[in-house]
Amino acid sequence: QVQLVESGGGLVQAGGSLRLSCAASGRSFSSSYAMGWFRQAPGKEREFVATTFYSGGSTYYADSVKGRFTISRDNAKNTVYLQMNSLKPEDTAVYYCVAGASGNIRTIPAYWGQGTQVTVSS
Repeated sequence: QVQLVESGGGLVQAGGSLRLSCAASGRSFSSSYAMGWFRQAPGKEREFVATTFYSGGSTYYADSVKGRFTISRDNAKNTVYLQMNSLKPEDTAVYYCVAGASGNIRTIPAYWGQGTQVTVSS
């Protein structure tokens, strides 16, 4: 039993910022899990956005968000964050929090949140 609950989505104007949060809980959750974010725009496949490992020192980003998004985590709270700056209309999507073993996190994450909508207006 692992639950991932996202928050912080909403409507923002192009060029603005949003901060997403994801809190993990459940007896099966391990603080050593990697955590990260995927997103899915209407009519498109889900795509990898960013991930971070336990220490927070190793991070990976999709090319489309490098330099604009920053992922971080608070292990004491089992929470991961995604700071999104300089948002573009093409960032509009449902954002999903993910967790799992580091070797699979960017391909087949073990756990998924319910998603939170991010809409960027032009």
